[in-house]
Amino acid sequence: MSHVNLAIFDLDGTLLDSLEDLANSANQMLMEAGYLPHEVRCYRQFVGDGARTLVERILPESARRSEVIESCLRSYLAIYAKRWDEKSRAYEGILDLLDALEARGIRVAVLSNKPHEATVRCVHRFFGDRRWVQVLGHREGHPRKPDPGGVHEILATAGVGPDRAVYLGDTDTDMQTAVAAGVWPVGVLWGFRDREELEAHGARAVVARPLQLLDLLDRA
Repeated sequence: MSHVNLAIFDLDGTLLDSLEDLANSANQMLMEAGYLPHEVRCYRQFVGDGARTLVERILPESARRSEVIESCLRSYLAIYAKRWDEKSRAYEGILDLLDALEARGIRVAVLSNKPHEATVRCVHRFFGDRRWVQVLGHREGHPRKPDPGGVHEILATAGVGPDRAVYLGDTDTDMQTAVAAGVWPVGVLWGFRDREELEAHGARAVVARPLQLLDLLDRA
């Protein structure tokens, strides 16, 4: 992996420890709609595939009708827009990793299933004015991960082939995305899922701490 010159990151569960804000916002929506909330830890399995899928997963099965999902989605997005930075923070070691990659001349990008505007807002709030090649969340008219389209778009913007890029993420969706795009899939263990899931869906390496990525990149 010593030839890599682009690192693409998932956002929630990879760069950003945002589980509590996601869970609190979703639980507020549920309670306001008359449904029971879930324990915060349960959201480790609920999140990762976009806001609409999150809402569908947390609703009671009997309530999973399109009109209910759309109404609850609008409510959730409005609540999250107010609560998105109450508890969220960059994972320990992430800022050091981004600094080290920049020092090595390795460019960085973000690809998330979070709505695009929220993705851009989070990246700017927690990671400042770093020189990202591109920051992409889910946009209407574009398929969500695990479709590889977002990775392909970032590669084209960077002028980099897939064999010179890694994708870091914490879920099966992230690993499937990387495999489909032909980039190196690197799973991270500080996020929302476990090693077994990551390896089962194509991770070619798994790291327990952010700076361990540098060891991978040093390997011939």
